[in-house]
Amino acid sequence: MTPLLFVFDMEESLRFYCDLLGFKLKTRADYWAWIERDGVDLMLNTLYDPDDQPDKPDLKRSATHEDVTLYFGCPDVDGAYQHFKSNGVDVKPPHVAHYGMKQLYLKDPDGFGLCFQWKAD
Repeated sequence: MTPLLFVFDMEESLRFYCDLLGFKLKTRADYWAWIERDGVDLMLNTLYDPDDQPDKPDLKRSATHEDVTLYFGCPDVDGAYQHFKSNGVDVKPPHVAHYGMKQLYLKDPDGFGLCFQWKAD
């Protein structure tokens, strides 16, 4: 399965996913990109045609992104936390959920939820 996320600013999203999270660009067209990391595929598509794009995202539309969270297996959750902090990402320290997973939550530039998790020791 390859999720498709609609993004406001393709270049900002590619910087986030590729430069910060280590995804690699597989294929790109005008308003669409397919990226991959460690067997995880993700597609990004611009939300607006260039001629119709507003100056800023529609907050009502991005509020619906609260319904989406992508979960990544991450053996070093504390290391991921340090990586994000050192790159200026606003992120709270990881915590252990009641079901035994150490989890680190953050948002991508469009407000989609990301969770980096691994079974707690």
